[in-house]
Amino acid sequence: MPNWLTIFRIFLVPIFIIFIGYNRPLYALIVFIIAGLTDALDGYIARKFNMITNLGKILDPIADKTLLVSAYIFIYNSHLEIKFPYWLVVIIISRDIYLLAGTAFIYFFKGSVKVKPSFFGKATTFFQILSVIAVLLANIFIYSTYILDIIFYITAGFTLLSAILYTRYGLNQL
Repeated sequence: MPNWLTIFRIFLVPIFIIFIGYNRPLYALIVFIIAGLTDALDGYIARKFNMITNLGKILDPIADKTLLVSAYIFIYNSHLEIKFPYWLVVIIISRDIYLLAGTAFIYFFKGSVKVKPSFFGKATTFFQILSVIAVLLANIFIYSTYILDIIFYITAGFTLLSAILYTRYGLNQL
């Protein structure tokens, strides 16, 4: 069941993108929230009923990153009135590419890699999700972009800090 919820979340990504492309932020927000709820639900079920699988360990972060990266890229390139600043999109995408490359590098030289989520990694994900929700809400209810700017700077800060801390963790593995 948890893996099916994760697969369902992956199938929600193109629906989310379509709503962004057709300038429907309310529908995109609903899909994004449904994806978030399925993420919480699949994790809860997997832990509660001891249904954690290797497939789930691979699919879950793929589903999360696919949705978030798609959100940043497609919202930035959309016809929505309020979007992400380019610098934030670059920071978020670059961090994910950097972490993926670092993980591959460690695996190549060591033959294995330990992936351990950190507080700052979880906080980064939280603020990235909050940024997506805030931008979509800003396009629905049009409110001050001052609030968005604060959220963007906090998101960028956590994103950069988590990259630095994961680098240190990776170097310790080597």
